Amino acid sequence: MGNQQRSLESVFKAYDVRGIVPEQLDAVNCRAIGWAFARFSGSPKVLVARDMRKSGEELSGAFAAGARAAGSEVVDLGLASTDLLYFASGRLDAPAAMFTASHNPAQYNGIKFCLAGAKPVGEDTGLSEIRSLAEKALADGSSEAEPVGGTVSRDMLADYAEHVRSFVDLDRLRPLRVVADVANGMGGLVVPAVFSGLPFELDILFPELDGTFPNHPADPIQPANLLDLKARVLELHADVGLAFDGDADRVFLVDERAEPVSGSVTTALVAKAMLRKYPGAVILHNLICSKAVPETIIEQGGRPIRTRVGHSFIKQVMSDTGAVFGGEHSGHYYFRDNYRADSGLIAALVVLEVMSESGAPLSALVEPLQKYAASGELNTEVDDPSAAVEAVAGLLAAEGVTFDTTDGLTVEFESWWFNLRPSNTEPLLRLNVEALNREECDQRVAEVLALVRRAGSTGEAG
Repeated sequence: MGNQQRSLESVFKAYDVRGIVPEQLDAVNCRAIGWAFARFSGSPKVLVARDMRKSGEELSGAFAAGARAAGSEVVDLGLASTDLLYFASGRLDAPAAMFTASHNPAQYNGIKFCLAGAKPVGEDTGLSEIRSLAEKALADGSSEAEPVGGTVSRDMLADYAEHVRSFVDLDRLRPLRVVADVANGMGGLVVPAVFSGLPFELDILFPELDGTFPNHPADPIQPANLLDLKARVLELHADVGLAFDGDADRVFLVDERAEPVSGSVTTALVAKAMLRKYPGAVILHNLICSKAVPETIIEQGGRPIRTRVGHSFIKQVMSDTGAVFGGEHSGHYYFRDNYRADSGLIAALVVLEVMSESGAPLSALVEPLQKYAASGELNTEVDDPSAAVEAVAGLLAAEGVTFDTTDGLTVEFESWWFNLRPSNTEPLLRLNVEALNREECDQRVAEVLALVRRAGSTGEAG
């Protein structure tokens, strides 16, 4: 029953599995990956959940059958957000797999993994081994064996909602008007559950779970996808808007004036709140966060540590350093007491607690943290993103420019900096630029993009 021709190279990324269904990711592949994950984890029990994508039920079912063929019992959590799955992995102390493609379009699906206690699985911490095991199973047919383990269903939503609420002092919350755009994603399930009983007037946009994303893409880092939220905030005179991605583990904020708040600024705001609770603590920030983030952490008496982009890397550094919180410019926020996993909803509640206690509008709270002008993440489609980064590095080296290659290419100048890195999930080159003011930022973006084109024209960028 084996198939020697199947390779999983195209779907195994730096910290998850992701691909187009069924061309790259189908039930046969998922069954083999389920078998491999159960074997790799060595656990008698594997948790499985999925988001609202149409392919999720078939693919997660095939994965579960593979895990059962390897001898594991499967605990089916059903529809869930990714942070709910991480919570369940921590609470039940079991490895877990979440079927989601996050913000990617409807034709995609994927798998995020963690080991017991929500311990991350990335390229260097198991993904490569899982891929090898899965490819072996595809070749020899071992994942097609009759399932041995059983399946049980478990609903963790109420426990998860209680856990999220535990991160704030409920008695300090005051009535606020909140708009949440869940973009037909899993926020439609988890946001109402978490907000139930809290003193907020909640208005939800596009709450129906629909993996075809009929209203707009579930990618809140793109300004175009915030238009509905911004309009609703102004219409209702709301205090804050929350924009979630497809699997509802990320959140972006919009203030009462409908002005977007970057992931960096939200990281700084939450960091301040966490340092009030844990004075002197270690706080992580990824390398594309604004320089305002480490500056704020230091001002508040904390210790900033810079990390690579990506959840598996950040969770590992969090474990190594004992950091209480970590934030990414992309809207991921990690909490030590959340099994070091990320949760946009926890971050949102922390911000709402800050707003409740201060009595100030969100715009006033974030204004001191918006010290610099940022480009936002600018994506360029190229044939080979990694080769493009190497080509740009070659040009810079030839000009005597020093740079950091921790994650892609980071170059710091006196009044500005940029990071250029390949996407881990798509054929894209991602550019972030920050400068002292908007005029310089725009000028520097043009310069770096010109450098990218120059590198490509040499033929080095693939």
